[in-house]
Amino acid sequence: MSQHPVPHTRGRRGRRALLALSALGIMTAMLSPMRAGAATTSTGTAPASAAGVASPISDNGQLKVCGTRLCNSQGQAVQLRGMSTHGTQWYSQCVTDGSLDVLANEWRADVLRVSTYVQEGGYESDPQRFTSLAQKFVDGANQRGMYAVIDWHMLSPGDPNFNLERAKTFFTAMAKKYKDSPGVLYEIANEPSDVSWATVKSYAEKIIPVIRAQDPDAVVLVGTRAWSSFGVSDGADEKEVVNNPVNASNIMYTFHFYAASHRDEYLAALDRASDRLPVFVTEFGTQNYAGEGANDFGQSQRFLDLMKRKNISWTNWNYSDDHRSGAVFKEGSCNAGNFSGTGVLKEAGVWIRDRIRE
Repeated sequence: MSQHPVPHTRGRRGRRALLALSALGIMTAMLSPMRAGAATTSTGTAPASAAGVASPISDNGQLKVCGTRLCNSQGQAVQLRGMSTHGTQWYSQCVTDGSLDVLANEWRADVLRVSTYVQEGGYESDPQRFTSLAQKFVDGANQRGMYAVIDWHMLSPGDPNFNLERAKTFFTAMAKKYKDSPGVLYEIANEPSDVSWATVKSYAEKIIPVIRAQDPDAVVLVGTRAWSSFGVSDGADEKEVVNNPVNASNIMYTFHFYAASHRDEYLAALDRASDRLPVFVTEFGTQNYAGEGANDFGQSQRFLDLMKRKNISWTNWNYSDDHRSGAVFKEGSCNAGNFSGTGVLKEAGVWIRDRIRE
């Protein structure tokens, strides 16, 4: 397994202070759990399912934003549930034909978030390699009938404009490839931090036209301020987005939480924001904000119950065998190629697998 010092250390400043914070319905078109026999051969962009076999993509087609909800091609509200990869520079060995078969068929996931880190040995070190790797994993998800979130995983520095030109190059390449595919969503900035909402909004209004020039129909996911918390991690709230939304259509705003750290203030913000804005929870964990430590399944379930009631789609962090408690597989599983069943899973892995399957 590739070694790295501190992958995905979250909120190195603002979130630590939040550990001291005290706790301050719509009809659903359910995504199909039917996976057996889904095709795994390649065409690159088509949502390949075996004839007569249902899958999230074949059942729901091109997704779109309708009001404050994510909807299928028939205009019915849907909820995607699935997993996020870890950084592909460290854990590409955890995203294989075998692991994707398990995610689609055993876990019955609807979506895979493919996380391409920009720094920390990621995209900036070899743009061609990491673009190709992202496309390989997006193809793998689509070929099994799962949607894919193309995640531009900027983390540090927290200003997304630092990587503006890189983002333009990356998203041009990705949107050109997937312009005819109904199976992708574009997440343009993972966790902006230490910048104003106006700065994040300005970045979004530069990148979204780059994607739309190639792929006019896909849903775009916009990161929110303070580690995608609608500003809550910096003492603000969702009103800054409600009062000054991004000037673009068919977009959603992202929200991230880690249940052992992020308590009622975060839950309430998600509840309020999703009444006014289309929201996609592209990352969450049952542990603390670093994705480690003890699991808080009780608080996690409160978030999941809210998201189920309001059809808020989600992907859990993360589908790897990292040593942290937030990685679903036990250490060494990926190199050994062991993905099937619950015996290879950590406690959080068993729990989240059940929540995806239910």
